[in-house]
Amino acid sequence: MPLLRGAVMSAAAEPEAIAPAAPDLAGAMRAWLIHLGAEKGFSAHTLEAYERDLRQLLVFLSQRQGRAVTLADLNGLGPQQLRAFMAARRSQDIGSRSLSRALSAVRAFFRYLERAKLLKNRAVLAVALPKAPLSLPKPLTVPKAKHVVAESGDAKARGQEPWIAARDQAALLLLYGSGLRISEALGLPRREAPIPPKDMVRVRGKGGKERIVPVLPVAQSAVRDYVAICPFPLAPADPLFVGAKGGPLSPRILQLLMARMRASLGLPETATPHALRHSFATHLLGAGADLRAIQELLGHASLSTTQIYTEVDRATLLRVYDRAHPRAGAAASLRPAPSPPPPAAGPSE
Repeated sequence: MPLLRGAVMSAAAEPEAIAPAAPDLAGAMRAWLIHLGAEKGFSAHTLEAYERDLRQLLVFLSQRQGRAVTLADLNGLGPQQLRAFMAARRSQDIGSRSLSRALSAVRAFFRYLERAKLLKNRAVLAVALPKAPLSLPKPLTVPKAKHVVAESGDAKARGQEPWIAARDQAALLLLYGSGLRISEALGLPRREAPIPPKDMVRVRGKGGKERIVPVLPVAQSAVRDYVAICPFPLAPADPLFVGAKGGPLSPRILQLLMARMRASLGLPETATPHALRHSFATHLLGAGADLRAIQELLGHASLSTTQIYTEVDRATLLRVYDRAHPRAGAAASLRPAPSPPPPAAGPSE
């Protein structure tokens, strides 16, 4: 159970520590978490979130009935109790996105229990997932993304050792140039380093799903330069990106780097390492790239996840349409003219 750490590790070791659950339910929870980590490949962060969401439900139920919750209690759980739990969480200022994730975790646990023939209760399906507000990605503009990459590699301006600046620039180029998640970039082993002439990289994304992503020549060169001056020996199975003491590079280092550059470059608060991945997708789409291709590059399981980028830059998409569609000129003439600006307000009375 190498993935089970923190709260999940203690839960797996001590069933009673998971939640106010009777031994039969605690054992089932422990088996479920191990199943998700060992067989489904869920990350430790996801496992902790699932355990926490389920524990909150059990705390709610145990407080109502004055005792630990059993499997039989869950088998008799009705939609009204689940809705009461959701309402209680909502009263604690929990947002729709967190509530939706909590109910999804409960549904996943109930499905596991049904497959294990420990209960059969479809009440969780009768409760609708809360509608989360649409949260659009916040990409950087092309010039600002270029400034981020350039400054990250400027060792003198940042007061960093040259190899650290080279490392940071190579990592950020993989985020912006190949659309990698920060966990994917920092999870690359040395043997997968995209050093010329290698122009592809194999990454393991969410759920352990692998994909192959092209790497730009500028990113290949940046990785090569970093590896050449890295003061630590990098064995084939070792992490490609290492910290100042030679251990695996923490994502926090790149997050702090982006925070410092927000101040020096005048970037918005949304400028994070993940914003470079959003920028990758948005800039490709704006240049006319196929949405299916972007889906494959990003490693999205569903096209609907990728389609959210179409909401980010509608003006660019219209320009691509006008340039590519044979009837675009006629269609453009039918579009309503932009509304004139409102008259300037007069002096207040």
